Amino acid sequence: MASAVEELQKDLEEVRALLGKATRKRIRDALTAEKSKIEAEMKDKMQQKSPRKAEPLDNEKPAAVVSPITTGYTVKISNYGWDQSDKFVKIYITLTGVHQVPTENVQVHFTERSFDLLVKNLNGKNHSMIVNNLLKPISVEGSSKKVKTDTVIILCRKKAENTRWDYLTQVEKECKEKEKPSYDTETDPSEGLMNVLKKIYEDGDDDMKRTINKAWVQSREKQAKGETEF
Repeated sequence: MASAVEELQKDLEEVRALLGKATRKRIRDALTAEKSKIEAEMKDKMQQKSPRKAEPLDNEKPAAVVSPITTGYTVKISNYGWDQSDKFVKIYITLTGVHQVPTENVQVHFTERSFDLLVKNLNGKNHSMIVNNLLKPISVEGSSKKVKTDTVIILCRKKAENTRWDYLTQVEKECKEKEKPSYDTETDPSEGLMNVLKKIYEDGDDDMKRTINKAWVQSREKQAKGETEF
């Protein structure tokens, strides 16, 4: 039985390592599901082992020697806040009662560009948070966690100290940049302005569209007058 648990532990470590490297959502979801499956299987095997030792001692009171059973399903953590200092990026996760679970039930696995938080058996559920593609590299050895009243704090040690992170992840940065209007300095500047006005026109209400139409007509009239003056 011990060897089977050891093999499952090795599988779990490998899945966590793959999670740290995975970037595609579909792959991350599959690996997360596999990780939960392995953890549940490990718990089952360990719980199967405990009753067999307890039965010869007290056959009438098995509950006294059996560990509490968890529900086995995992809730994904999606709400969090973060800030930073010169040395650390700090992620704050609110979980009611987390300070009351055993210390070993709160686990964090770090890689250079990711972290994986798992809180076991909190209010009958497991809670998981996986953040991949951090904006910049972190020091695995210098990173850690703190558990306070109803809160877990993830401390990611910056590899490059005294540098500012404008975003937590690379994906967040790319999404924000896509939302910004693009200006091509190699082409006619008026073309970039027209693209911006076009987007405002498409997204605007009737009053906005009338205002833009009026401005466009007036601009065309001024251009026409300028052409006749030459």
